[in-house]
Amino acid sequence: MSLLNFESAELDRRGAPHTAREIAQQPQVWRTVHALVQSQRAAIDAFLQPLLALPDLRIVLTGAGSSAFIGQCLTPALLQQLGARPGIRVEAIATTDIVSNPAQCLQPGVPTLLVSFARSGNSPESLAAVELADATVGECHHLAVTCAAEGTLARRLGDRERAHVLLLPDETHDRAFAMTSSFTGMLLAAAWAFGMALPSVDTLGDAARQLLATEAARLDALNAQPFERVVVLGSNGLQGLAKEAALKVLELSDGRLVALADSPLGFRHGPKTILNDRTLVLIVLSNDSYTRRYDLDLLRELRRQGRGRIVALSTSALNAEDALAADDVLLDLPVNAPDLALAPVALVFAQCLALLASLKLGITPDNPSASGTVTRVVSGVIIHPLATPAP
Repeated sequence: MSLLNFESAELDRRGAPHTAREIAQQPQVWRTVHALVQSQRAAIDAFLQPLLALPDLRIVLTGAGSSAFIGQCLTPALLQQLGARPGIRVEAIATTDIVSNPAQCLQPGVPTLLVSFARSGNSPESLAAVELADATVGECHHLAVTCAAEGTLARRLGDRERAHVLLLPDETHDRAFAMTSSFTGMLLAAAWAFGMALPSVDTLGDAARQLLATEAARLDALNAQPFERVVVLGSNGLQGLAKEAALKVLELSDGRLVALADSPLGFRHGPKTILNDRTLVLIVLSNDSYTRRYDLDLLRELRRQGRGRIVALSTSALNAEDALAADDVLLDLPVNAPDLALAPVALVFAQCLALLASLKLGITPDNPSASGTVTRVVSGVIIHPLATPAP
């Protein structure tokens, strides 16, 4: 396998075979995941439709780390889809918040669907969040979207009456440290499970393939001019994408590159002080015509001020005032596609950027943490009994 002008032998030698393969395989993985969801359509609908008919249902999308960002990508789109049903709420709350603050995150007496995203299903917080929700809420239902059949989450929820496990194909269960196929696979699986309107899986896959086939030179050029800070910006659900993209840079550079995520409007309120001449800014422009105005305002401002290198990712050529710059990336998606559709495709570009930055720094991307400070499945978490009084 080759990726971004690297052949398999070199990727093996530099400790990147799994990361590279798991980035490159995503268009095919999405097709496989789509077929899986379609094959389980009747069972998924039988589980979800009665819940979505509840007038006061609360949907909580949860996960830890990257998996939490999946919920943040999905929440605005799912809320918009279900918004015509009075009383239904959709919220993204990380398992790390649920576990440390259950009384502030869970509501007794409110019918709740907890949608858990988990690559391995073995993170202590993922398991504890399920148990706390069951103990606290009363009527709690579970949809688990996970990549590991042997994971504890899948096994624990597999035979529960109020639960459905959407187990993704094994190829989504990344072997590398960083989540890549697992993130986009779970994101799209949930979107399709809830019946969200997206371009066809072929359209999404073709857009990602085009990026992988044509953007190697641009990515090389970006990495040829050393940067020490990376900022990723996106509005609404694309802010979840921005957080995941920034985390990929941070993880694969072993913390040697500072990475920050924000919304274009929020970035002005203090975080903009991070900009210097060695900052790379990625801004994913919304397809929503109203939101896009705010994104473009910041893009103009950043280019006018000339601090850092600015890259816009967009589904269409910019207007006459904002012509595409040499570094900008044109995503091959319909200009009327929902922003949720931009997330997996734009993330492929960010994953490639992070991989190349890692290699340039001499890091082994499959296992980037030289000190062992962080691990593929988080360790060192103690789950304290809820009844234990605070010291």
